[in-house]
Formats: sequence, structure tokens, C-alpha cells
Amino acid sequence: MTQDLQASEEPETRPGWYRRLYDWVLHWAYTPYAQPALFTLSFAESSFFPIPPDTLLLPMCLSDRLRAFQFAAVCSVASVLGGMFGYWLGAEFWDLWVRDFCFTYLFSEGTFSKIQSLYAEHDFWIVFTAGFSPLPYKVFTVSAGVFDIDFLMFVVASAVSRSARFFLEAVLLRIWGNQIKDFVEKRLGLVSLAFCVLLIGGFFLIKFFLPAE
Repeated sequence: MTQDLQASEEPETRPGWYRRLYDWVLHWAYTPYAQPALFTLSFAESSFFPIPPDTLLLPMCLSDRLRAFQFAAVCSVASVLGGMFGYWLGAEFWDLWVRDFCFTYLFSEGTFSKIQSLYAEHDFWIVFTAGFSPLPYKVFTVSAGVFDIDFLMFVVASAVSRSARFFLEAVLLRIWGNQIKDFVEKRLGLVSLAFCVLLIGGFFLIKFFLPAE
């Protein structure tokens, strides 16, 4: 009786909404609809959805390493298309309803103002860094449309960065498989961010220290 009473007094622990959403997304990797789900997730994450496509890409590559590059290609194409959709939302519907949605669910007004100042100086590299690193890509796709960033430049930067990220994961998983799984899941964000720092640092070295012809 005492044990039953103690058990009833213990609060029921349930995972938070983000974890439940994450688990729901992850379960699609083990269904016949894995590729359509990967395409849909990659598209949606680039404009409004909070779960990154790596959530599906990693287990799919691990379960079928021979098709890892195919999965990376699906992820890359869908992500760039989703980024273009996010750009369009920002350009056409920001003042109607997108602003309220973004400030409520995706990012703060302060973050948005900082991104505007970054775009003013380094538009290509900001898009590239957001596409390759753990930064929230959707914030930069929507804001690129709001700030009227050159669309062709935006698409090129998105295509290069998104493909580099997803194909890097596919290469690592195809070569090392389960041996590299923990590393990819826990430390790829840090590696990609370090790569971006080195890349952008090299860009500034070329710009400021090499003489122009």
C-alpha cells in the first residue's frame, strides 16, 4: 500500500515536445517511406521546421551504405529547394504573416537585426556558413528574402554548402559506418563550424593581404 502511494505521488515524466517530435521524425528512417520523408524533412527544415534532415540522413546511410550518396543527393536538392521557398516567403509574405510566425516560433527580433548587419557585409559567406554549419539555416533563408539578397548568389551558396555538409556525412558513414556514427552525431557540428572559420579566414587573408592586380 505504501509503495503504491509513493508511486502515485511521483510525477509522470514525459519527454519534451522537441524530443517527441525528434523521435517521430526518426521513426520514418525505418519505414518504406524513408526517402520521401527525407525529401520532405529537408525541404521543410530549410524554411520553417525545427528538426534537421541529418536526423534521417544518418540512420538511412548507416542502414544502406551503398546508397549513401543517393540519400545525400536527395537531401541536398530538397534542402536547396526549401531554402528557395524560405527566400520566397521572406520576400513576399514577411509583412503579412511570416514575421509574426518567425518571431514567435523561430527566432527573436534581436537575432534578425544581427543577421541584417551580417548580410550587409558578407552575404555569400553568411549563406554558406549557415548552410554548412549547425546554425539554423531557415533563419537565413527567410531573412535573405526579406533583405533582398541577390537570388542567384543565394542559390549558389546554398547549393555548395548544403551539398558539402550532407555529402561529407555520407562519405564518413559509407567508409567507416558504425565506427564513425557516434563521432558524426556528437561532433560533426564542431568540425563543420571549424571548417567554416578556416574557410572564411582564408577569404579575408586573400582579400586584405594579397595585392589586387
